[in-house]
Formats: sequence, structure tokens, C-alpha cells
Amino acid sequence: MSIRHGLLALLEHGPRYGSQLRTEFESRTGATWPLNVGQVYTTLGRLERDGLVGQSGEDGAGHALYAITDAGRAELRTWFEKPVDRTSPARDELAIKLAMAVGAPGVDIRAVIQSQRRHTVKAMQDYTRLKAQALAALEDTASRERDDVAWLLVLEQLIFQTEAEARWLDHCESRLIRLSATAVASAPAPSDTASASAAVEPGHGPGAPHAPGAGAGGGGEAGGSGGRRGARAGGRGR
Repeated sequence: MSIRHGLLALLEHGPRYGSQLRTEFESRTGATWPLNVGQVYTTLGRLERDGLVGQSGEDGAGHALYAITDAGRAELRTWFEKPVDRTSPARDELAIKLAMAVGAPGVDIRAVIQSQRRHTVKAMQDYTRLKAQALAALEDTASRERDDVAWLLVLEQLIFQTEAEARWLDHCESRLIRLSATAVASAPAPSDTASASAAVEPGHGPGAPHAPGAGAGGGGEAGGSGGRRGARAGGRGR
């Protein structure tokens, strides 16, 4: 979020003081990205350092006023004309969380997705309700207030964003289900030899002394028993 350019845009309408800029910024964006006065004055200090704003005396109440300079207007024009850069996207906490949840011990990533989806859908419903209220307010007034129109645009962006997030979460869950099914299908089945060896009881394995009277029939019976136990184990694995 560019607080810097947002303040320049507000100052283009005339000199303002810090708390006034904060109020107007939040009014224009519906307080979606609230500011504190400290942020505003810190940003104004940097803008002044860069020659983009300058102090312009005081108002009747003694508030220090700031005004945009010609350099500030040029910076603002460039900001409006230049597309927002998407080659270095901002960090997204949800994407990072899911990336870290993959393979994390003791984490059910599908439960994480489902929990987030419930929250995202609720947020989308809240934004949609606020949009209906904003549209009703615009229809009830003869003039289209600048802040009301700006707030409507912000709300619609939030709605589109949460809709996209909900679709992405659905996609993530489907992807995990497909990958899980592929992993199970490609897992090697236990070999008959391994199953038979696992089934042989201690003392009756290859090279162990046979009990008196034990012959080929006894070995075959052990092998058959091992085969049945191996089949049951294989069934459980599937």
C-alpha cells in the first residue's frame, strides 16, 4: 500500500495537516487500511526530505500545514500513469502458511484449508453486504460523493479478491486429493517373497533346524499361511 502517494493525492486538493490527512485517507478507502497519526507524520517527513511536499504555515487552530510541490505533482502523475508492478508480489501470509504446512509434522493441511475457506467466505459475505449499503447510499443522494464512489471501488476489489481466494483454496484441496491418490496408486505392492518371509515363525526360517518329522508338507503349509497373511496385509495397505 502506497501511503506516500495516497497523501500526495490528497495534498493536491490543497494544504492539509497530519490528522486531517489521516481522516481523509480513511474516508476515501472506508478505513480498510487504517493509519495512525505517527505513520502520517513520518511519511510527510520523508516527502519533505525528498522535496515532494513543503510546510505551508498554519491554520487558524495552529496546525502545521503541508502543501504539495511541483516535484510532488510530477511524482503523483507518474504514479497514476505507471502500472502497479506485479513482478515482485507482496508477501501473502496465506500462501506462505499453506506452503509451510505441506509435509509439516502433525499438521492437517486440509483442515487448515477448510478453516480458511470458512473465514474467506464470511469475509466475502460481509463485503457484499457493505457493497449493497454503499450502492443504496449512492442511489439515495442526488450527488455522487467522491468518497462514496471511492469506497465502492475498494469494496468491489475486496469482493473480487476474496472470490479468487475461495477458488484458489478449492483448487488447493483438489490438488492435494489428486496427489494423494496418485501416491497411493504408485506405491509398490509387497512381493510374495517378502510376504512369505515375514510370515515365517522364528525357528522355522531358511537354514533353521527342522523339527523331527517336518518335511516338504510342513514347509508348504507355512508358505501357504504366509501367503494368506501377506494377502490380508496387502488388502489393508490398499
